[in-house]
Amino acid sequence: MLEPTLPVSASLPEPGWLIDEIAAGLKEGALIPYVGPGVYAASDVKSEAPTTPEAVAAALHLRAPAPGRIRTNMWGVAQFIEQRRHRKTLTAFMADIFAREATPTPLHRALAKLQGLPMIVDVWYDSAMRQALSGRDDWREIQGVSRALEFSDIWHKAYDPTGAEIFGDLPAGGTLLYKPHGGVTPAKNFLVADSDYVEVLTEIDIQTPIPAAVKKIRATRGFVFIGCPFHDQMLRTYARQIAKYSAGPNYILVGRDKLTRNETKFLQEMNMIVVKAPLAELVAKLG
Repeated sequence: MLEPTLPVSASLPEPGWLIDEIAAGLKEGALIPYVGPGVYAASDVKSEAPTTPEAVAAALHLRAPAPGRIRTNMWGVAQFIEQRRHRKTLTAFMADIFAREATPTPLHRALAKLQGLPMIVDVWYDSAMRQALSGRDDWREIQGVSRALEFSDIWHKAYDPTGAEIFGDLPAGGTLLYKPHGGVTPAKNFLVADSDYVEVLTEIDIQTPIPAAVKKIRATRGFVFIGCPFHDQMLRTYARQIAKYSAGPNYILVGRDKLTRNETKFLQEMNMIVVKAPLAELVAKLG
């Protein structure tokens, strides 16, 4: 059942003014963009890879047919493949689904130009944000990793712009690209099966899986959620825990007129400032 989205409170400025405020916060490094795959639907750039969990579920189902009751659930289909075929097969399928080099959207490119942006959270598996940042050498990346094939107590790995793994402390300064669910580039890390999240969700409430660098950056900043549907509990859980203990304020750019009941409740719980405005308007302000 769909319900009207949260209106911008009468006590808040109009959306145009809020877009100015968000753009200024991003340019100053006071706000952190939290970018989801919905940015493709709001731009003229078309992705050759899936841009929703449901589309990933369909792509996996084509490679290994799953039972009807889980067929549209990405996490369930991935778990079915892992159990029936092996983890390495699931990884190979995901790598194939996201194999084509992603074309960055105007938002990806605009964010990549912001030299003072301390962190970008990218919650999709493609390489669009890495591609957008490729002209710079002052950034580094942290990706969440599945523990299925790991032999140590590890939650994430770090990489430099060339894709080489970083061991030890990250270099200071620059922009941190944080991909909590992993990514196809550079090392085919994918948190996608239900089993991937069992230990993570057990620990995430006490923040163990969240990298120290992420915790440090968010402590004095707020978030801007862009292209992020929150119709699934898994997506809401991760957003809640990543934004936890941030200084705020937290905004969400909404291009739809309606949200689900659970999305509406989540935005209220997170005390997000809802901004109903086209993504292109924000991109223009960042240019």
